[in-house]
Amino acid sequence: MSGPLLETKLLAPRRRRTLVSRPRLSERLSRGGESALTLVSAPAGFGKTTLLTEWLAEWMAAAPAGERSVAWLSLDERDNDPALFWRYLVAAFDRVAPGVGSNALTLLQSPRPAADAVLAALLNDLGAIANDVVLVLDDFHLIGEREVHDGMAFLLEHLPAHVRLVIAGRADPALPLARLRGRGQLLEVRAAELRFTAEEAATYLTDAMGLALTARDVAALEERTEGWIAALQLAALSMQGRDDVAGFIATFAGDDRYIVDYLVEEVLQRQPDSVRTFLLQTSILSRLSGPLCDAVTGQDGGRAMLEALDRGNLFLVPLDDRRRWYRYHHLFADVLQAYLLDEQPHGIGELHRRASDWYEEHGELSEAVHHALAGGDFERAADLVEPAIPELRRNRQEATLRSWLEALPDELFRVRPVLTMGVVASLMTRGDLEGVEERLRQAEQWLDPASDRAAEMVVVDEAEFRTLPNAIAMYRAGIALVRGDVAGTMTHAGHALDLAGEDDGLARGAPAALLGLAYWTCGDLEASSRLYVDAMASLERAGHHSDVLGCSIALADMRLAQGRLREAMSIFERGLQRAEQSRPGIRGAADMHVGLSQLLRERHELDAARQHLQASSELGEHAGLPQNRYRWQTAMAGILEAEGDLDGAVALLDEAERRYVGDFSPDVRPVAALRARVLVRQGRWADALEWAGERGLSVDDELTYLHEFEHVTLARALLTRYSAERDERSLHEVTALLERLGQAAVDGGRTGSLIDVLVVDALAQQALGAVSAAQASLRRALSHAESEGYVRIFVDEGPPMAALLKALAKDGGTGSYVRRLLAALDGNAVISPVSQALIHPLSARELDVLRLLGTDLDGPDIARRLFVSLNTVRTHTKNIYAKLGVNNRRAAVRRAAELDLVARPR
Repeated sequence: MSGPLLETKLLAPRRRRTLVSRPRLSERLSRGGESALTLVSAPAGFGKTTLLTEWLAEWMAAAPAGERSVAWLSLDERDNDPALFWRYLVAAFDRVAPGVGSNALTLLQSPRPAADAVLAALLNDLGAIANDVVLVLDDFHLIGEREVHDGMAFLLEHLPAHVRLVIAGRADPALPLARLRGRGQLLEVRAAELRFTAEEAATYLTDAMGLALTARDVAALEERTEGWIAALQLAALSMQGRDDVAGFIATFAGDDRYIVDYLVEEVLQRQPDSVRTFLLQTSILSRLSGPLCDAVTGQDGGRAMLEALDRGNLFLVPLDDRRRWYRYHHLFADVLQAYLLDEQPHGIGELHRRASDWYEEHGELSEAVHHALAGGDFERAADLVEPAIPELRRNRQEATLRSWLEALPDELFRVRPVLTMGVVASLMTRGDLEGVEERLRQAEQWLDPASDRAAEMVVVDEAEFRTLPNAIAMYRAGIALVRGDVAGTMTHAGHALDLAGEDDGLARGAPAALLGLAYWTCGDLEASSRLYVDAMASLERAGHHSDVLGCSIALADMRLAQGRLREAMSIFERGLQRAEQSRPGIRGAADMHVGLSQLLRERHELDAARQHLQASSELGEHAGLPQNRYRWQTAMAGILEAEGDLDGAVALLDEAERRYVGDFSPDVRPVAALRARVLVRQGRWADALEWAGERGLSVDDELTYLHEFEHVTLARALLTRYSAERDERSLHEVTALLERLGQAAVDGGRTGSLIDVLVVDALAQQALGAVSAAQASLRRALSHAESEGYVRIFVDEGPPMAALLKALAKDGGTGSYVRRLLAALDGNAVISPVSQALIHPLSARELDVLRLLGTDLDGPDIARRLFVSLNTVRTHTKNIYAKLGVNNRRAAVRRAAELDLVARPR
């Protein structure tokens, strides 16, 4: 993020030498310090930018040095790419407070970065700034992208008090202006206030522009332009050197926009040919410097010409203190371009080519491509875009890439396979599969070296061309997975892996993950988790750290299905540690918090579960991967359900279903199925069965892992219906379904699913009066669940489960685990076996550490055993000492043994 283009975008236009002081407006802007948003909205030519530079200079001067800063961002149409817009926004803040937004920039590197996640990271940094900051977004009317407007609304809602946003543009932005106005948080300056008053017009024309005008002349000009500043400036330029000023004033009237065309023509006609030619030829440039103008015009002296135009107030706006960069006033540039098109239509392409060449030489790809496209030189534009594709994708500038590719004619792609794959990547990123296979075949035809058309092929990026076979196979695997073709996914992903080099982390990581997802969809969790571990290692080597965290979520979900809660906990803890310790930070910490919350909820540590969700929220309104929003809501719904707020849980799940964002991962625990389970607990089994009917579920279905959770949910609904209607035949159908589900879970090594099935089967057998069978199923469930710390899966069943557990307890030999579950069922939130002896019970993770404190392992060994950091072990150990009332390891082990927490030391 460097170069002349960025530099000029982040520089506030400088104060002009000849300005009319307008204290009435400066004071109004200064009084708006309590407003979250200052909006300066008016058509072109009303002095919006000039007013802001004048006011900000006074505002800065009114405080000691270092106490106030101005972050300025000048916008254009190309900034509608959200990733690019947020990069520029962060860069504007970084210019005045170095280091601010570094974590936000990292988040922008991740797949499909969420604006609120990026802005949350930025807001955290802004909150730590000590001085007052004004952020100015100039020409915001050029931004039409809805995602940017939504992000700005989020930013406005959460800006710290010492940061003020100023938006200048020709139209009102799509922001909640009415709400801000109602709260008194909006300061508005509009055209009526920006117009010159009669006194200001007189001062400007006579003092600033040096015209000898009578009061009547000034009044006539002010009346006929209605204080429109651009028209007054053009009129003043036209009158310089005229003898018959009064006659000139009488030749035009009104504030119609045609007045600009008329006055610009007057100004241009009064310029020497060299100046007029310079103005027309350089009007194609959005920003001007001496060397750039020399390159475009083919003449020397560009800097001297710009300085002369600046001195003559000829609608040139300086962009930096050293007056190296300028821009034309937008109105003036528009008219100049119209004249250029009329007078030199055949030379415009050459001017753009020169500009494109200059920008390429100076490392400004975006401007180089822009001018190549504007000049109709599509071959050159394609040559520029092709080698830039990998970098654009790494920086998540998909919108920019897409706009460039869409601007190129189709015939170019027919002979450019690498460019064609850029189109494929763009389509797949949006989830748009239409036309992808055709594009893949189009690229694939060039892989045959014996083809008689090989000479027609155009390749700029040879390295990317060599990766085409792997990329084609990988994209075909993705298409197959989205379409539910698991076998096709495996075939294509396996082929991609075969084609990938051993040291190419990205080429190996992506197909390995797709292959893992295919096995996960089939229910083969051992194979899927093994492949995912390999994929994460490959992506780690490739430096795609955010993608590694994204994979962590899927791997943890697999471990949960396998009933390996402790491993899932370690995965999330390691991910959180990675996210928090990375400098700059990487996206995903919020997702790790949500995952930990769900596991802690299962362990019945509801306070800790809430704390992790709160931590996730504080990182940026559920910031994280696109899936984070609905996962956060399902996690919070689980907590509300555990606390007895079933209505609240259903409402959150409704919202989660609306927010659901699918990806390549199989949806094995649909939000709708979670909602149906809560409906069953509410006694609304009929509604749950209606959902099952809509899904086409029945007890006789052929079983697949993809619908396993839904079928267990169906069994729960049918069991509850039996309690109401006593239809014993249907209950036998339920137990038969559960038997098949249980066997499928055993065969697939899905212990988590098996525990779920066994719990429902125990309740079904209990309903049938088959006490021995009920106890047998429950014992099997407990034997799998105890070592992993399951609690809520039993406790959520309420009194029927309590009765079964009490019956087991009477038989003896069930140990502390059943007593802990019964305590939780009785409403005791403390589930640790030390609940009678400790005021603050140990968490499940602290118990894990405590058991290892009784071994010969040292701190680093314990950290490695639990897959956590040494600092995490030290924190847990400190908490253990405090809760047990001891101050060393040996005393902790001894005290734990006295409380039957661990085996007694020998």
